[in-house]
Amino acid sequence: MLNDAIAQLRARLGTALEPIVARLRERVDPLYASGRARYQSLQPRERVLVQIAAGLVGALILYSFVYQPIAGLSGSLEARIEQRERDLADVRRLTANYRQLKIDLDAAEHNTVPGKNFSLFSVLESTLTKSVGREKIASITPAPDQKVPGGLIQYSVQLKLDNVSLPQVVDALYGVQSLTVPVTVSNLRISRRTQDTHSFDVDMTCVALGRSG
Repeated sequence: MLNDAIAQLRARLGTALEPIVARLRERVDPLYASGRARYQSLQPRERVLVQIAAGLVGALILYSFVYQPIAGLSGSLEARIEQRERDLADVRRLTANYRQLKIDLDAAEHNTVPGKNFSLFSVLESTLTKSVGREKIASITPAPDQKVPGGLIQYSVQLKLDNVSLPQVVDALYGVQSLTVPVTVSNLRISRRTQDTHSFDVDMTCVALGRSG
């Protein structure tokens, strides 16, 4: 039934278009005959020139209406492919950064001090008293606790040591790094004293991470 319907549709279209086609032929046939007659009356050399001109016009039409659209479509497709490749590279880079941050966060969570009542001030005062002596501790100043991403709290203490020898500086740093809880020296400045070139003043900041919950 579908084939019959298509055949009927073609017949109707043919019937509807037949007058239009007939009128076009009436107008085109005389022009074609006139042009053909003029072409036949040309000299062989003129015919060659006409053929060359017709070939150039045909090439121009093919270039303008066939080649350029295809070339534009190809260029657009290549640009889209390059953009997708750049997007994929960005996604891969972001994924790698996320994985590294996840590893760093997991490591930070495992290196946290125990308990909510942890006192970085007390821990540092105790170890520095043993390593350099209480008289060398000029000040120990706790900084306000700061919340950091991952549900953690950063404890921070700024401390100063006065008139210590180089071996005492080494002992102080070793004592901090050898604590049973994870404490890190985030900032360190050592100044030689002008009165005694063998003595030093030390400013440093120690930090530790704890769980907020």
